[in-house]
Amino acid sequence: MSFIKTIEKDLKELVNKLGYQIDNITLSTSNRPDLGEYQINDAMNLAKIYKTNPREIATKLAEKLQEDKRFINVNIAGAGFINISLSDDYLISCMNKMMEDVYNNIDLQNKKTIILDYGGANVAKALHVGHLRSANIGEALKRLANTLGVKTYADAHLGDWGRPIGLVMLELEKRNPNLPYFDPNYEGDYPKDNPVSNATLMEIYPLASTKAKESEEYMEEARDMTARLQNGERGLMVLWQKIMEVSKTDIKRIYDRLNTTFEIWNGESDSAIYIPELITYLESKNLVKDSEGARIVELQESTDDHEIPPLLLVKSNKTASYQTTDLACIWERVNKYNPNEIWYLADARQSLHFEQVFRAAQKAKIVNENTKLEFIPFGTVNGLDGKPFKTRDGDVMSLENLLDLAKMECEKKLLPNITEPERDKIAEMVGISAVKYADLIPHRLTDYIFDITKFSDLDGKTGPYLLYSTIRMKSLLKKAKEANISYQSIDVIGNNFDRDIMLNLINLAGSLTKSYESRSLNELADYIYKLTSSYNKFYSDNRILDEENITLRSSWLALTNLVLNTNLMLLNILGINCPDKM
Repeated sequence: MSFIKTIEKDLKELVNKLGYQIDNITLSTSNRPDLGEYQINDAMNLAKIYKTNPREIATKLAEKLQEDKRFINVNIAGAGFINISLSDDYLISCMNKMMEDVYNNIDLQNKKTIILDYGGANVAKALHVGHLRSANIGEALKRLANTLGVKTYADAHLGDWGRPIGLVMLELEKRNPNLPYFDPNYEGDYPKDNPVSNATLMEIYPLASTKAKESEEYMEEARDMTARLQNGERGLMVLWQKIMEVSKTDIKRIYDRLNTTFEIWNGESDSAIYIPELITYLESKNLVKDSEGARIVELQESTDDHEIPPLLLVKSNKTASYQTTDLACIWERVNKYNPNEIWYLADARQSLHFEQVFRAAQKAKIVNENTKLEFIPFGTVNGLDGKPFKTRDGDVMSLENLLDLAKMECEKKLLPNITEPERDKIAEMVGISAVKYADLIPHRLTDYIFDITKFSDLDGKTGPYLLYSTIRMKSLLKKAKEANISYQSIDVIGNNFDRDIMLNLINLAGSLTKSYESRSLNELADYIYKLTSSYNKFYSDNRILDEENITLRSSWLALTNLVLNTNLMLLNILGINCPDKM
């Protein structure tokens, strides 16, 4: 249990002993540091319940707090707000416990299993800037959940079974009609060589998509091609495997650059095999209806305050809808992993889709009443004009080009004595930090403007600033080691600068918990900036290695080591790697 949670638990017991029943006491960071570091406001609510003066309750509680050696400067402000600060001895003991094990100041979540779906990349299409947030936020949430003791499985959930793949196959057939994959009567062996390359796929899909928008005939052919694939036509299945082989490798490469990982690399096709079983089950529940040649599941309830369209189970051309494959995916996940929760990260505009799928799963009892299905939406990444981020030519920018842009900008900030190939590797790490941190610092629902010049700055709330500061901590400890200056523990607080660092470290658990509960990393991203900034103020005001007081110098070095390890842990949660120099 964290230090703050331990204090809150003790405060609750103290209040109960004073004769007042309360479920929880909250120790809040004070907005009046001149009065105290923390504030207790619960006397107000207790006074309403017990119909008494809040100051009377606050006075009784404050008298007891003054007897506790953990607290100093206990005072009452206004109608009954209790202000307290932490004693030096208590702060020092907390820091040394964190040095022993950071989990001494982390509040673990209840044991559970969560599946996170933050992939959704379409096979045979380039990952674009729109894929950044799902991958980035999802990966950080997974790492945060793991840090808090939650078991997770992340699923790439590739779009490999719908119309995009049908469009690619159709255009391939238009260009190479003699390829045997398109002949349903072909019975021989198929060529070993792959008929497509990633470059070909990247060129074909946009072209085929444009043709489909401009020609209903072309679109109808694409629908037919998709149906043939989903019905298992032999040649198309072989071609599909070859497209998957090329495209999946490239998708993994881009995700690797972004430090995004998945335990499950399934696609819609993996769920599709469960669709017949799913439909039979839904029919047994009398939930399937015919509608103009299609098959649907009605979802509207009399208590709804808005329209919920039916789930389209089978289209009129007998192919499965996107909703159906997502429902089948829930079916598969429940049976394979029995998760407590399934989280879906996608653009906020997909809210209705997930409302339909979740409601169908719950109505059909595919999930039990204790299984939580959660849609975690996010805003968009915009250009300097405030509109969705695009290239100069007006096309949606690929994610790889975005990462390259950040890498090139950050390379300019590196020390001139860093040479190739090390320079390229470090520029990549710093560039990725710039993109990832800029994406995580706003609340996930907030649209933000992508400004790489601002995001790559070595000052302010940026990934490069955090890396530069963390590297400086590494450098200081390295110099101490080279000078044979040892440090074991924190034994003394020298001034308000190192005290501020300790107070920030005390609040670590709260930031981790708040980010987890809000499913947004902005709280944690802001916390690491505050912690780092407090260290930089301390570093600038003190000549640490030159300090003549050996006890103080040792304490400062131990504190530096604690901040360094905390920063590295938090950067890792955010999916950011830290080089040794830049």
